Formats: sequence, structure tokens, C-alpha cells
Amino acid sequence: MSPVRPGTIGFLGAGQMAEAMARGFVKAGLCKPEDITAYDPWDVRRQVFEEFGAKAVTTNGEVVRASETVFVSVKPNYVSTVLEETSGDLSPDQLIVSIAAGVPLEKIEAAACKSSKVPCVRVMPNTPCLVGAAACAYAAGKHVSEANGKRVEELFGAIGVIRKVPENLLDAVTGLSGSGPAYVYLAIEAMADGGVAAGLPRDVALPLAAQTVMGAAKMVLETGQHPGALKDNVCSPGGTTIAGVRALEKNGVRSAFIEGVNAAADRAREMSRM
Repeated sequence: MSPVRPGTIGFLGAGQMAEAMARGFVKAGLCKPEDITAYDPWDVRRQVFEEFGAKAVTTNGEVVRASETVFVSVKPNYVSTVLEETSGDLSPDQLIVSIAAGVPLEKIEAAACKSSKVPCVRVMPNTPCLVGAAACAYAAGKHVSEANGKRVEELFGAIGVIRKVPENLLDAVTGLSGSGPAYVYLAIEAMADGGVAAGLPRDVALPLAAQTVMGAAKMVLETGQHPGALKDNVCSPGGTTIAGVRALEKNGVRSAFIEGVNAAADRAREMSRM
């Protein structure tokens, strides 16, 4: 196999998450559209990549032969299949990045490293990749170098936040940030319903609720203050906010979020053992 061009990126599977990452990498200036190669069995998904200037090919092998960094973005039950199919074209100079939930590094490496010691990384992203606001974590396989890790952090840092964790913590990451957007959507919907119940029109209540969540999150990230301290700053003695917080606590909002994250993490652990 001839050496691949540095900086090239491939996607085995061209679904919405792959598209979001590809567009994010281009927008951040990490690569040009023509540096990206993708394969998907669905014509419509290949056409999406072609529309923004990426190359859509007709086999997984073509992706691997053209790419320095190869993203495995297929359904979890297809990960081993596509890696075994392409393992003969992989080399230690490439990097495999799997975003498939519940597929352990041991299984990824067993499929990818049949011909050579290919560095493999497992990443847990989330759907806000679509808007450049992802919360991701990754675990490194046994053949991963410091340079490989920096490449992962560079790529995912361009579309959000990325943290390195031991692999046994990725299930907890799945429960928190992987599944977390759904919890926040529930919170936004419920806050908007509360605004409507208090008399606001729906088209006023919903954007106010969403913007409030986004603004509060930015306060946590940008000030570095503990959310409890920021909450206390809003709660004047005997005021409206402490009355609302008291009602939320009384109705179990804190324990509900904790239980939700842990239930999702437990399910991720079950999937990892399948």
C-alpha cells in the first residue's frame, strides 16, 4: 500500500454524525472538503458529502486507502465487519477513530490489527456536533502515540470539547454527555411549558427557555465557577428564584437527573458486554 497523504480524513459510514464532524473540520480549517473521503451504502448520504465538496466512493477500501485518519461511523454491529474487510489496507501510519457506542477497544483492535499494529481510538461524541458544540471523550488503544492523541484532540476540539478518559469511564460519559442532550431537551420543553402555564405565548416561552439554558451553560464554562455558586448568586433571600428552586428540589429534579445519567450509563455497560 502506498503512503496516504497527511491530513486526509475518511468516513466508513456517512450518516448525520459523520456529516456534522466533516463539516466541522472543514469550517475550522483543519482540512479542505477534497481531503475528505466517505463511503455509505445509501446513495443519498454519499450525495450529501459530494454536495459540500468531499469525495464519495463506492467501497470501504477506497476510503481506507485514501485517508490518514479513518472514522468508523457505522452502527455498532457493523464495526468489526468493516474493519476486518479493510484491515489489509491499514498501516501503523494511519489512525482509526471509532464513534460506535458500546464497542470496546479490544474488539476494534482485534478487527483492525490483523495485518499491522494500527493505532485505534474510541470516542463518545454527541449530537451537538451538528452545531459545533459537542461534548466528547476518548480512550486510547495500546498502539496510540502521543501524536495520535493530539490529533484526536485537535479534530474534536474544533467542533466542541474533548477530554481523555480511561476506557472503563466511557460508559459513564455515554450516560452523561452522550445521552445528555435528550435530558436538556426535556428540561427546555418543561421550562417552556411552565412559561406557557404562567401566561406566556408558546413562541415566546420556548426561545426564552432555550436561550436561558445556553446562557447558564456559558456562565459555568466561561467563569469557571461551580454551578452551585452561580445558582446561589441568583437566589435572593425570600425572592422568586429561591421559591422556584425549592419547588424543583421538592419535586425531585436533582435526583431525577442523577438517576437518568446512571440509567443510561448502566445500559451502555450492558451494550459493551454484548
